[in-house]
Amino acid sequence: MDRIALVIGSTGITGSNLTKELLKQGWSTYGLARNPHRNEAGVLPIKANLLDIANLELALQEVNPTHVFFTTWMRMESEEQNIIVNSTIVQNLLNVVSKKGTVRHVSLVTGLKHYLGPFEAYATKDSLPQTPIREDQPRLSHPNFYYAQEDEIYKAAARDSFTWSIHRPHTVIGHAIGNLMNMGTTLAVYASLCKQAQLPFVFPGSEAQWNGLSDVTDARILAEQLVWAAETPTAANKAFNIANGDLFRWSWLWKEVATWFDIPYIGYETEIKPLQNAMKDKAHLWEVLAKQHQLVEPDINQLTSAWHTDLDLGRPIEVMTDMANSRRLGFKAYYNTRDSFYQLFEKLRIDKIIP
Repeated sequence: MDRIALVIGSTGITGSNLTKELLKQGWSTYGLARNPHRNEAGVLPIKANLLDIANLELALQEVNPTHVFFTTWMRMESEEQNIIVNSTIVQNLLNVVSKKGTVRHVSLVTGLKHYLGPFEAYATKDSLPQTPIREDQPRLSHPNFYYAQEDEIYKAAARDSFTWSIHRPHTVIGHAIGNLMNMGTTLAVYASLCKQAQLPFVFPGSEAQWNGLSDVTDARILAEQLVWAAETPTAANKAFNIANGDLFRWSWLWKEVATWFDIPYIGYETEIKPLQNAMKDKAHLWEVLAKQHQLVEPDINQLTSAWHTDLDLGRPIEVMTDMANSRRLGFKAYYNTRDSFYQLFEKLRIDKIIP
């Protein structure tokens, strides 16, 4: 009972892998989500509306967390709206648990848009960071809901005397259905469609991404860092980049993905070929494929996020992250990126998500 975790967004890529890690390490773990029935076995489910204080108070009436982990956000139509809504959900939750007086640490998961800019000004010429991206690089001038969420945590920490940690993964690779930013599953679905239609697996991104160095973040290493920071006194009140620890070029990894699916591929040629365009008319084909192979999800829109994959792979620069802050303090975990993708694909196949 000394370690009681409240995971906000417990059914997403980050949240579900975090709850697994917490349970493995013996934490009492509550999972707050819009569809809590998707929680991992052993998680104590909570259904609540983060925008409704009264609803939150009722849902958390018997929950006295020592640690709060924010792993979710709500996508709105503009960054201005993103800021209002996503800062509000942090503020609301922290105001509700403040009355309990039990919280010792709060963790927030954001991402590299902290350095690359918000969706409306993503990786533009006036906001391109020097790479490798370092944790001490300053905020950009663009409004960004990540900054607003951080500021809410800083204010609440000063009020309630808890410690905090901010975690900034690169593209997160992991298993989750219906997630807004899900490159691994998106590529698996795209590759499956290519195989069904006997089409090549076409790289949708930029020349800089195809030829440049990159890294990704396995959801499991992110979970390990979240728990490590929550329990390591010297990690208190710091921001951490987090990636697998290896580097690759998409010109290599794209071929590796195609090899796993046993399909031909086409790399970058002369222009970006957005994945959204390649997949926009594929809903019916996926329904046919799902019926043919008895897959559990016939709705392609519940599986893919082509828009986000296009953002990541369309960047005009190579992007890799420096992990000096956590490495310096003793966080030594490492994941092999090809294994991250292959293990995800195998899991998706076992679970009848892909054929």
